[in-house]
Amino acid sequence: MSMNLIPKGLIISAVVAASFSGTQVAADDATAANPHQVKQMRALKINPHPPKIDGRLDDAIWTKAEFFSGFTQKDPKEGEPAANQTEIAVVYDEQAVYIAARMHSTDPDNIRATVSRRDRAGTSERVIVSLDTYHDRRTAYSFAVTAGGVQVDYYHPEDREGNRDYGFDPVWKSDVDRSADGWTAEMRIPFTQLRFANRNDQVWGINVNRFVPTDNEDSYWILVPKDDTGWSSKMGELVGINGIKPSRRIELMPYFASDATVRSEIDADDPFAQQTAYNTRVGGNIKMGVGPNLTLEGTVNPDFGQVEADPAEVNLSAFETYFPERRPFFTEGSQLFSGGGANYFYSRRIGAPPSYYPDSDYVKMPDNTSILGAAKLTGRLNSGLSVGMLGAVTDREKAQTFDGTTDLQSVEVVEPRAAYGVARLQQEFGKDASTVGAIVTGVERDLATGGALGAILPKRAVSGGTDWNLRFSGGKYEFKGSLGASYVEGGPDAIAEIQQSSARNFQRPDAEHVSFDPTRTSLVGYRGHLRFAKRGGKHWLWGGRASAETPGFELNDIGMLQTADDIDTGAWLEYRETEPGRVFQEWWTSASVGSGWNFGRDRQYTFVDLESVWTFKNFIGTFIGYEAFTPAQSDNLTRGGPSMGTGGGWNVWNSWWSGGQRKTTWNFWGGYWTNELGNDGYQAGGRVTVRPGDRWEISVSPRWRHSISARQYVDTQDGGRPETYDQRYIFSFIERSQLVTQLRLNYAFTPKLTLEMYAEPFAASGRYYDFGELEAARSKHLRTYGTDGTTITNNNDGTYTVTDGSDTFEIDQPDFNVLSFRSNLVLRWEWSPGSTLYFVWQQNRSDQYDDGMIVGPSNMFDAFNAPGDNFVALKITYWIPFM
Repeated sequence: MSMNLIPKGLIISAVVAASFSGTQVAADDATAANPHQVKQMRALKINPHPPKIDGRLDDAIWTKAEFFSGFTQKDPKEGEPAANQTEIAVVYDEQAVYIAARMHSTDPDNIRATVSRRDRAGTSERVIVSLDTYHDRRTAYSFAVTAGGVQVDYYHPEDREGNRDYGFDPVWKSDVDRSADGWTAEMRIPFTQLRFANRNDQVWGINVNRFVPTDNEDSYWILVPKDDTGWSSKMGELVGINGIKPSRRIELMPYFASDATVRSEIDADDPFAQQTAYNTRVGGNIKMGVGPNLTLEGTVNPDFGQVEADPAEVNLSAFETYFPERRPFFTEGSQLFSGGGANYFYSRRIGAPPSYYPDSDYVKMPDNTSILGAAKLTGRLNSGLSVGMLGAVTDREKAQTFDGTTDLQSVEVVEPRAAYGVARLQQEFGKDASTVGAIVTGVERDLATGGALGAILPKRAVSGGTDWNLRFSGGKYEFKGSLGASYVEGGPDAIAEIQQSSARNFQRPDAEHVSFDPTRTSLVGYRGHLRFAKRGGKHWLWGGRASAETPGFELNDIGMLQTADDIDTGAWLEYRETEPGRVFQEWWTSASVGSGWNFGRDRQYTFVDLESVWTFKNFIGTFIGYEAFTPAQSDNLTRGGPSMGTGGGWNVWNSWWSGGQRKTTWNFWGGYWTNELGNDGYQAGGRVTVRPGDRWEISVSPRWRHSISARQYVDTQDGGRPETYDQRYIFSFIERSQLVTQLRLNYAFTPKLTLEMYAEPFAASGRYYDFGELEAARSKHLRTYGTDGTTITNNNDGTYTVTDGSDTFEIDQPDFNVLSFRSNLVLRWEWSPGSTLYFVWQQNRSDQYDDGMIVGPSNMFDAFNAPGDNFVALKITYWIPFM
């Protein structure tokens, strides 16, 4: 079983069937005789009383229902009947579908039944029911319950079991109970929480999965072999449901939130500083059905606070760091807004911190841009057309400033009012569920002519593209491709910023295929991508790819793009063995190659990569990887200067893991890298998760990194030699160290009442030495200061003085040490179905100094005493269904 989450089932013998008097058990003999016949499960209509959801299966309806068995192992012995047998029955009424499951066990005294919060099955035994309610053989909803009573639910947006959208959070009921030879489960899934076609006789796809961690047994009612592809397309059929109608599904979710921030230190001269600040908010969401297939969700004054803070980091590159989305409005159904072959939509652009920081002695800045309102329309039509549309409006934000010289306060606009939009359509067609799709995104900002914001932000940005995935031979082969374009418009200063950004560097003095034009008021770019791959088969998998992004391609107003001006190619070959042997349960090994150029035909990289994964019979696994890369050119190392050479080198990685079925799980990994210029480093880390009781979970994840980089950018100054276009592109060696540990402590009073603690002490350092400047354009060598007729002197005041002939100049000494401690304590209580109370306590402490010494464990403890903020919040949501 993969470490994601999937339970697996089993087959029931005639002897066991006889022990359940009055219960019908179908062993699928007809299907066994004709393997090409689709397995069917028949639902029984309830008349007149629905079962009580208590997990006991003692209601009269279950004695009349037909139970289905015939589960087959995927692990550890693929294709053999499950040793731990399972039975499933389905009944329904006008409001809901009900599912009963009997899980027999070969060792009922040792059933794993840990308790955690929703959507975290951990290492519990579990049963999962997956429903393709549209019967489109591509999408599905999965509902799982563990032996400890924990609910898990997710949505499969495509025909792959492992592609799961955990943002799907329906309101449904379940319960479990223990029996003499195992455990039982009941589920009630309201039709209001499902989307299905408006027809009298419903036919749904269905599969059931059971996972028994103590035996490493993963079994399915419909087995999809490891060397095959697909999930919904391989399901059996659920028949017998008729006379039900899709609901309008109107739901309200108002909320109330209040918080307080307490700061450990404030500047007495700062007129805006407050030791304690309070805030109260009210708002809400509305969700309603639009016809039988679409859902419209709107929000007013949304609370988009994150429960868990982003991890600490020290970013010395020229590129932005992207963090995952955690806000529920954006995570739910997020996969409907991805596609087109590029990252056209990055939802954290909406409500991000303001773009402009005023130049003043003291500034009171808003933490985030306020979102006035947002709405989205999502769903899938009977024709196989998936729809995702989202719009949001953010408010104009202002900062208060104070000039200490004049004692004057003022207000400056730091973010304009803006409208964001994204629309995504994807049509499925053909027996192999091929798809073709399109996406368009846009941003419109209310910018005043000649203002400070107009100098850094474009007025409007539009991007989009089309994509396709043509599948053949049941999904065994895929031909993917995409085409896209972008358009950005604004004032000359804003467009100049984009031209000179790290994504494209049009000002490069040696570039002949691009040029910087300070009078431009718009920028246009294009991209394309092709990929052909063999994804299924017993042993051999392979594929090839090619993509290109023109220099003017730009997505960063609403999407994600690190670099444009790229042409990339690659190919790979993999051999796998999925049948268990004497030593290994399964293994694979692969080789891949790749090269990239810019549109000036400068090769940016070439690599060869070898990787292999081996899973032993006890499900302990290991990964081994090796990569070698050749000398090449880099068009971004000098940050707007000429192309610079890079050195050839190699790296190697190894990791080990225990497998997710154990009560105590672990993984450890490490890597080493080096190159011809003096780069050198190693990194190691791991994670140990201990479950001392059924309700406790404790995990520790330490990481250590030490590296020497021979080409760390420092500065660009005038006065250079003709070989570098009269500029000095200054670099240095840097020795860096980083030690971080993530600690998690979770306790579940019940599956609906949990307490979770997260803490991350962090320490990092950087020591700069052997300063020098680029020897010549396209060279990989430096003129190290102190050689070649130059001198360098440490002024012991945070600067160096460099002499080069008659020229004297200064450079900063940028050594650093950074300390950070971030923690969360979250109490979650689902006090009513779909309604939750959150109590949150966060700490955010940090400090910085400039000695550059390598960090150790004591520095992490120093972070606990660093100055910072304490944040306490209470939030209550209330779910109000109308239909």
